[in-house]
Amino acid sequence: MATGKSDISGWLVHPAGGSLWAGLAAVLGALTVRTVLVTSDGGMDNAIVVDAARTWLDGGAPYGDRHFLYFPSAVVAAAPQALLPRSVLGAAVPVAVVLALALGWACALRLHRVPLRSRLAVLGLLGLAAGFAPFGQLVRLGNWTVTAVLALPLCLLLASRGRWTAAGAVVGVAVALKPLLAPMALLFLFARRWRALAALALIPAATSVSVALFLPDPTGFLTRTLPFLLSGDDAFVRAYEASPAAVLPRLGVPGVPAALLGLLAAAAGVVCAYRRWHGPGPVELRLAETSAGLMLSAFLVSRPSYSHYLLVVLPLLLAGLPYAGAVARRPWFWLALVPQLPGVTWPWLESGRRRAFRDSFTLCALAVAVARHRVRGTREADRPGGAAEGRRTAVESV
Repeated sequence: MATGKSDISGWLVHPAGGSLWAGLAAVLGALTVRTVLVTSDGGMDNAIVVDAARTWLDGGAPYGDRHFLYFPSAVVAAAPQALLPRSVLGAAVPVAVVLALALGWACALRLHRVPLRSRLAVLGLLGLAAGFAPFGQLVRLGNWTVTAVLALPLCLLLASRGRWTAAGAVVGVAVALKPLLAPMALLFLFARRWRALAALALIPAATSVSVALFLPDPTGFLTRTLPFLLSGDDAFVRAYEASPAAVLPRLGVPGVPAALLGLLAAAAGVVCAYRRWHGPGPVELRLAETSAGLMLSAFLVSRPSYSHYLLVVLPLLLAGLPYAGAVARRPWFWLALVPQLPGVTWPWLESGRRRAFRDSFTLCALAVAVARHRVRGTREADRPGGAAEGRRTAVESV
């Protein structure tokens, strides 16, 4: 980090005052209480998983609901919720989601060696909660994407400290709950961490196969969910998807060229991520930006792909702000987030079913900003007084 008087980094890593902490507590508390008052089962998306678990406990087939898009292991993971009264779930799940988001942010900060009592710790989480609309959407929906938001920075924190096998296990558990972090296998492949890669693959495979044996439709994920994901043939889901393959056909582009364009963009993103992994800069920054590139590339082609998926990568990038060579210091990083400002009405895009156009712009612009940053490199990170040296100076001065 650069910590000179002309740079904001030194100010960011110093301790936050009580007023900032009070403001953060007020915003998170208001968001949580509001969600408790307006949701049941902890949110619509959480209800889908819990209903699948209830169906299984009642002897039915959980994959009868085609919107249940998880591995069989998620059915067992949701079973404890299925045993609780709906009123308890409505209060407990929003609290758990907010806590998981806060813990994920804390892990992202520690990955970059930023103190948890710093101003960045408070202002970053406050900015995400109050200034990034998908944060509130994720809390209201109770979507299990929150498991990936927590697992990815925890995985990278462990990897930065040399505990690669534990990092792979963390991602494996997260994939068993929701397969969103499956592209992270490429990071372990880039790093040639074979034991970690094996842990990532074996944990969800073993748990899913074991649980599937106890389901009335043990092949339901393969025969129902996988074809649904590959086809994306659902009017309700398609209206909210942000990937180019879903958005471009709504603008008149044929489906096949749209899908090919998304695949090419994703492939380019993976190449850029590989270059970033082998590029300059501290290992913490390379871990964060390589992982962000891999996940954004996956979101360009995944079906479905929602705006709250961006919370998987955004905390990692934002927490690197004190680094001189961080992508969060690039103007396009911030411009990409403008469409997600809460309370801003965009002409012709105000309806919920047209929100996907704004979400797609944010996804594509953020992916381009991160890829362009990786191609240009972060040479200033290795310069005297740059990120590696400045980070030590800043943290030691706190």
